[in-house]
Amino acid sequence: MGTENTLAGCELERTAKTEMGIQLESGNGAVTEVQERRRVKTSRVSRQRIPRWGILLFVILAAFAVARTLQRGVEAAKTTQPPVRPVLVAKVISKDVPLYLDEIGTCAAYETVQVQAQVSGQIIARHFQDGADVKKGDLLFTIDPRPYQAALEQAQAQATLDQITMKRQQELRARNVISPQDLDTAQANAHKSEAAAAAAQVNIDFCYIKSPINGRAGLRLVDVGNIVSGNTGSGAVLLTIQGLDPIYTDFTVAETDLALVRKYLGGPNVKVQTYSPDEKIPPRVGDLYFIDTAVQPGSGTVKARGVTPNPDHALWPSEFVRVRLILDTIKDARLVPSQAVQISQSGPFIFVLKPDNTVDLRPVKPGQRQDGDLMVVESGIEPGETVVVTGQLALAPGTKVDPKPYNAPNGASDQAAASKSAM
Repeated sequence: MGTENTLAGCELERTAKTEMGIQLESGNGAVTEVQERRRVKTSRVSRQRIPRWGILLFVILAAFAVARTLQRGVEAAKTTQPPVRPVLVAKVISKDVPLYLDEIGTCAAYETVQVQAQVSGQIIARHFQDGADVKKGDLLFTIDPRPYQAALEQAQAQATLDQITMKRQQELRARNVISPQDLDTAQANAHKSEAAAAAAQVNIDFCYIKSPINGRAGLRLVDVGNIVSGNTGSGAVLLTIQGLDPIYTDFTVAETDLALVRKYLGGPNVKVQTYSPDEKIPPRVGDLYFIDTAVQPGSGTVKARGVTPNPDHALWPSEFVRVRLILDTIKDARLVPSQAVQISQSGPFIFVLKPDNTVDLRPVKPGQRQDGDLMVVESGIEPGETVVVTGQLALAPGTKVDPKPYNAPNGASDQAAASKSAM
């Protein structure tokens, strides 16, 4: 009985503690009591109110954290965007330019005269300096005129005598004293003596050798005291004079360009532009004088010749020059700096600047280069548009750029003005 009462008492105690929320584990009541105390403490803390300054501090800290997060997001977005590329830009200009072929040529004297003695005799005077410019009619050499002067006086005397004889014969014939044949003989002798006197005068004139053209004297081949002959052999050449104004410009045209040349041959715009070797003087513009009628078999070229003004003798015979055969004029051609035209696998292209400082890629059809580092663009752009001249390496369509005006080389005024207006 005692044992049963003890078991019943323990069961009642366990049941009472379970109703109070205490869980028993293996009959260990100490652990159950500690858990009950913690529940009591927690319930007491939950009943206490949070102060307002704590809530305000929490809101401020939360706002700061959100702002810091947003700032980091903006900085990260900036770092991911590509940097703005600096470029040089220029406006597309429009003006008339030539259609041309560039060739290499040489200059040749417009006139070349070998001065020869026409009468024999001794040279007694020289009236020019070697290499001097001479004009037509200037005295060059004097041949001893005394023998020819004597012959002239003799011919004149004979002519006077024959004139007197002819007049007497005319008077006698008028009185019918002589036959008509005698009068005819007298008249013929008079004319013959007059011709002999004129020939003697010509020989006198030939003693004074004068320049037949305007030109530049070469090196003399005889000196004073030499005996010259009046024959036409090479030994009678005294001096060579070359006409230098105007001057010929000789060049060749390739067989492949012959069709283009023939298309514009005879047109009003066909000109020959000659450049000096050192390019220290402006180019000379002349006319196309001659083009050969056949292609040379060995070289596949056609000979051509232009006439170029040369008043200052800047161009010299046998001098190599650069020749530009202008065939026609291209009206209102679109021009850009040659550096603006780029080449890709798809062909030539140009970056065009948009109003929002981004670039657009345009396929273009380039033409000939022009003076001032310009290039003709036949299609793809319009006058007034702005193109990128330098800095294309890192560009792509839509890239943001920082445009600066492009300064054209060699002082090209048209392109420089256009570049400044690009901004």
